[in-house]
Amino acid sequence: MGLKALLLCSDEKIVRVLRRVLGDLDIDVELCADAEAALRKLTRQRFEAIVADLSDDGASGVVSSARNAPCNKQAVAVAIVEQSVALKVVFQTGAHFVLYKPVSSERAKSSFRAARALMKSERRRNIRVAVQIPVVMRSSEAGGNIKVTTIDLSEGGMAIALPNRKRPVGRWQIAFTLPGTERELEIPAEFAWESAKEQGGLRFVQPSANATAQLRDWLRQNSPEAEQDDPPIRCQLTDLSLGGCYLEISSPFPASSRVTLSMRAGTVEVRAQGIVRIMHPDKGMGVQFTQNTSEQRVALEKFVGVLTENRSLMPELLVQAEGLESDAMQRQPSASDNEDPLLQLFCGEPLSAEAFHEALRKQRAVPPPVESGASPAHA
Repeated sequence: MGLKALLLCSDEKIVRVLRRVLGDLDIDVELCADAEAALRKLTRQRFEAIVADLSDDGASGVVSSARNAPCNKQAVAVAIVEQSVALKVVFQTGAHFVLYKPVSSERAKSSFRAARALMKSERRRNIRVAVQIPVVMRSSEAGGNIKVTTIDLSEGGMAIALPNRKRPVGRWQIAFTLPGTERELEIPAEFAWESAKEQGGLRFVQPSANATAQLRDWLRQNSPEAEQDDPPIRCQLTDLSLGGCYLEISSPFPASSRVTLSMRAGTVEVRAQGIVRIMHPDKGMGVQFTQNTSEQRVALEKFVGVLTENRSLMPELLVQAEGLESDAMQRQPSASDNEDPLLQLFCGEPLSAEAFHEALRKQRAVPPPVESGASPAHA
């Protein structure tokens, strides 16, 4: 089944452009002439994207309402606006991407390529494969182990059988081996739901990049609904710390996007997961790393060291969308985050794109303290 977008727009010229662009990207379009018709469709059908011209009556309400529709709350929202409309106002409606008028084929295609990567990743996360495998749950708080069996499995979690057992609480470390594989996976998880049929749901919490890749490969091989992901996007690394990085990219992913970064400098390679904290349309995005393990830190320290010692070395970087972060899955800030100048810039008071990049330039002018190793390296 192909990707599907709901389009609310009364401008025939814009509709023609978007039909052509979305058709080239294999995204089906369902056109709505008014907000009332769009709202009806949002409650009855699933869409991977909601595209709305905010100059149409009720369009802002349609974008906002999509967040409350169970089947479309994770849909990617694209707002079409006049040049005079402030980005802050657009994003307050719940939009992830912005298309400024007049809408050109080139700009629309660039934006929707990034949007399509998110659309695919969100749908992929919802695919579940029915499988029964044993799972061991360990908790340092509760003590001891619990043995359960899966009902189905997805990239974001699993449903498990809970016969004659009340729902456990708190965080757990779960261990299981996928059928046909030998390597045991260990993933942090928390309970997301419980049914009256002695079933429960576990949500994975910041699985490692390796665990995510192995789980994704297995699901792709065992699900008839799986489709090929869009390839990673090449971008330029401009600022890097142990807590995050800033990337120059023409079609950045919106704030709250989960991404996987593949970075290479000489013979040193690092694969890291992160979440987009700030996004500047047509310019770039700031990514905070979400895995704070000792192994991750050692790898990043080595990568930063290589760039610091070889200022002329241009690192290679690819970024791939992994979906949109929900409020329940936000990583809590750690003490080290408050000591990282780059993260302070990401999470501080909102700045215009010009003011943000000026602040970045000022940070680059400050030499990094030798003892900490945590200040930004600049590519």
